[in-house]
Amino acid sequence: MVVIMRPDAPNEEIIRLKERIEKENCIVNLVQGENCCILGLIGDTTVIDKDKIEANEYVDRVMKVQQPYKKANRLFHPHDTIIDVNGATIGGNKIAMIAGPCSVESEEQIIEIAKSVKESGAGFLRGGAFKPRTSPYSFQGLRLEGLELLKLARKETGLPIVTEIMSADMIDRFVQDVDVIQVGARNMQNFELLKELGKTKTPILLKRGLCATIEEFLMSAEYIMAGGNENVILCERGIRTYENYTRNTLDISAIPVLKRLSHLPVVIDPSHSAGMWWTVEPLSKAAIAAGADGLIIEVHNDPANAKCDGQQSIKPDKFKSLMGDLGKIASIDGKTI
Repeated sequence: MVVIMRPDAPNEEIIRLKERIEKENCIVNLVQGENCCILGLIGDTTVIDKDKIEANEYVDRVMKVQQPYKKANRLFHPHDTIIDVNGATIGGNKIAMIAGPCSVESEEQIIEIAKSVKESGAGFLRGGAFKPRTSPYSFQGLRLEGLELLKLARKETGLPIVTEIMSADMIDRFVQDVDVIQVGARNMQNFELLKELGKTKTPILLKRGLCATIEEFLMSAEYIMAGGNENVILCERGIRTYENYTRNTLDISAIPVLKRLSHLPVVIDPSHSAGMWWTVEPLSKAAIAAGADGLIIEVHNDPANAKCDGQQSIKPDKFKSLMGDLGKIASIDGKTI
């Protein structure tokens, strides 16, 4: 349920109404905008008398929210959320560019790529230390050593690091060492992990599951936000369809849909979407044109010899030229890269 106050509602009246509703064991999120104030009610709203609230002279209207996600819902938070990561932002008028290798392989490799993508304009460094792989015989990442190498790259370049967490027992270490914690597609519905991440304040990059609906995706974000961590970034990385030419199918329509339903920033992963390096450029351009708040792109200096997903990684020079093209597309909507 959402209570929309009139623009002339005094602050003391808003607080009084909020406290009155909270006595009914409902959580009330107060969103103060430029022209109006909104009270978002979370919990068992069946006990709330809608008519009594609307009888208040300072209440404009009361709306029932049909969707099960509340905190992620744009009705509760009409303005776009901008997430600050040590001075760098995700959301707003600057497109967040997250780039780096699929996996951290060595100190020389990660630092060289970090310097390259920063020089091209990237604002964040991605790199997998812990790698979820379909085959138990595939490269699983350098794990804790990989985290240490990411920290070295951050020290060298100043770029905030984005890397994937695999289990809840690593949360304390990730909170200490990582700027943005990535939750992979296979863990999107690992609800116990999401609950624990909700107890932190570290920004979470949440990837859409392989076969997840938009509502299921937003409900996973809700798990994190319900725990108290509202720093959630939604990441569309392609879904599994009957098409087998590409690795996955990028759901471009998810961008405007998510932006309409939720206030959370939306990032696109063009590398995992199709799984082929030559599709990264057109998919990146399409994502920015469709309104994405950022991209997470795999960049490798030697894709042919990469230990993981070399076929979907672009080289640093390709990334540099792509950044110039994306800047032109972003400028159409008054945004920058």
